[in-house]
Amino acid sequence: MLGTFLLSLPIASRGGEWGGFVDSLFTATSATCVTGLIAFDTFSHWTIFGQLVIITLIQIGGIGFMTIISMIAVILKKKINLHERLILMQSAGSMQVSGVVTLIRKVVIGTVIFEGLGAIAFATRFVPKMGWKLGIYNSVFHSISAFCNAGFDLMGRYQPFSSFTDYTGDVVVNFTIMLLIIMGGIGFFVWTDLIKKRLKFSKLELHTKLVIVTTASLLIVGTALCYAFEYNHSLAHLTGWKKLMGAAFMSVTARTAGFNTVNLSQLSDSGSIINDILMFVGGSPGSTAGGIKTTTLAVLILSVIASVRNNPDINVFKKRIESRTVRQATAIATIYFCGFLAATCTICAIESLSIKEVAFEVCSAIGTVGLTMGITQSLTDISKVILALLMFA
Repeated sequence: MLGTFLLSLPIASRGGEWGGFVDSLFTATSATCVTGLIAFDTFSHWTIFGQLVIITLIQIGGIGFMTIISMIAVILKKKINLHERLILMQSAGSMQVSGVVTLIRKVVIGTVIFEGLGAIAFATRFVPKMGWKLGIYNSVFHSISAFCNAGFDLMGRYQPFSSFTDYTGDVVVNFTIMLLIIMGGIGFFVWTDLIKKRLKFSKLELHTKLVIVTTASLLIVGTALCYAFEYNHSLAHLTGWKKLMGAAFMSVTARTAGFNTVNLSQLSDSGSIINDILMFVGGSPGSTAGGIKTTTLAVLILSVIASVRNNPDINVFKKRIESRTVRQATAIATIYFCGFLAATCTICAIESLSIKEVAFEVCSAIGTVGLTMGITQSLTDISKVILALLMFA
């Protein structure tokens, strides 16, 4: 609500007028929930003040409210009780209560390091093209947005709602965005475990192993399918290795980031379904990403395999997964799917749009992705409120 008020102020828009409540609420929700769906082009519509409000909401939403609150408590030397530690444990994706405050400190430090390195990489491309002042500002903005899996961009200076389509063949920009998205989406606990165990897979926690294997599988399979289905569609204008890079970028960004280097309105029906699935799954627990999460998908697949083999227990990496975890994963996926169906049916009844476009938009909202086929700006206020509720939920 604070973001909505600030974005409604005349100083926030280039037109210098009070903004509409629904559009300001939609933008504030999209930023706080690190989604990336926008009612207006971020560069063309919002002033520097408005852009700073948006990127602040993205940073807070990205590393988490509980992380921000706990860091304030640490600075003020306030004791954090057991209940608060339990919430922090779930927020950060930790497996135990002890050491959770230390983990939160590492989250903040790690976030600053990754976003700083990302900004430096972006600066090598943006500074020569935009100059020092604008180049550094754009580098920092896009590094935060990418790491937090938000999908907001300032590329509207070249063409409104164009995202990174002008950088389709730029290796530095593409790989910097992809790496930031992946690092932000694997989860804070996974970072810590990887560093602590010195990348030795056999010694990693079960959670970390599931995240790494599932994430790698989704990236590889997603890239292969996007390349195959979009070869003569959204990737048709690209040649050689650029097609593969475009497919890889599509596979990565669909995991809740929201940037795009190709025109998504040209997606084939098959490519649209693949992107819907990737958006629905999202990233990992305790990360900046949304979706049902990679570990939920992994547990559901392992449950199916165990049922087919008629095994009473679900075992993976010499560990047994509790039935309570399976029930929780099933509940999460079911709730998400019911929300997706309800919203898709409702918006289809309200808008004169195809189910392909609406389903894509709804998956993008409920998975806090931010990808769109270009219909967000034309939606009615009721549909925008529905999407905002999905992002918040």
